[in-house]
Parts: sequence; structure tokens; C-alpha cells
Amino acid sequence: MLEVVAIIAVVLAIVIAVVLILAARKPDVFSVQRAATMQAPPEKIFSLINDFRRWGTWSPWEHRDPAMKRTFSGTERGKGAVYVWDGNRNVGSGQMEIVDAAAPSRIVIKLDFIKPFEGHNTAEFTMLPRGGATEVAQTQVIWTMHGATPFLGKVMHLFINMDKMIGNDFEAGLANLKKAVEQ
Repeated sequence: MLEVVAIIAVVLAIVIAVVLILAARKPDVFSVQRAATMQAPPEKIFSLINDFRRWGTWSPWEHRDPAMKRTFSGTERGKGAVYVWDGNRNVGSGQMEIVDAAAPSRIVIKLDFIKPFEGHNTAEFTMLPRGGATEVAQTQVIWTMHGATPFLGKVMHLFINMDKMIGNDFEAGLANLKKAVEQ
């Protein structure tokens, strides 16, 4: 019986060592990016992203918790606008603050998650006009999130595909945004 326990302990130690070594080899930063082309001018898209009060029309997280508490502070829109949320396990809690807004082409957001996991990231929206003056206005919207990956995050990334998990939400949000601006 003692031999079986010793074998199990050795195997467990090897598995833990392999997980820790693999995690240590993961990058120190992560980045998730998705893009979509929309039949709308950049100004129209910019206005929906630059005002947190308007995120309810397109954000993939806004309707996952009907009882989610939202607080807006700072400026009404643009640089200095702050959005704090506190919701169920599907949306967690945290804060976003627009730290740069260059109309109509770029918005940078400081994103601080509190629950279910603490994380401090940056989200960026870039609007690139497409097509000529005689064509219907088209804009490519690029949504990126990036940040540091602490060691515990690296361990989690061994078991969770962050690009797929967050990327799916970005794709849904961009589809919602496209629908909102093309109406």
C-alpha cells in the first residue's frame, strides 16, 4: 500500500512540474483581436462606442444579467468617462475608463476586472474608413484587448483558450454594433 501512495505522489509531482514548466513558457502578455466591416461612416460607429450609456445597444455583456448594477461618472462621453458594473457570475464586476478618444478613428479604454478574476487590461477600438467618396461609406472596426499575463494567468491559459473565449464575445459585439449602425 505504501508503494502505491509513493507512486501516486511521484506521478502527481511530475504532473505539477510539467504544468508549471509549460505555464512558465507562456508569453508575458496576451492580445485578442477581431474586426468587422460595417456600412456606416466612422463617426456613427465612434459615437456608439465613445458613450458608455449607449453600450446597451451593442455590447455582448449588457444583457447577460438583467439585474446588473451600472454606474456612470466622469465626463458624459470621451476621455474621462467611467463605467462601473457589478453583476452576476456571467458578467462579474469591474470598471472601464476611456483614456483616449481621437474622433472618429480611435478609442482606448482602461479595463479593470474585479470579479470573477482580477485583471487590468487595455481595450482599443480602431475605425478605418474603406471605399471611395462615390461608394456607400464603409468602415472597418478593429476591437483589441491586451494586457499582462501574471503566472496564475499563464497556468489558466493552459486550460482555457482566451482568444476563443473573448474572441467569441468580440465577434458577437461587433455583429451587434454592425446591426445598430446599419439600421
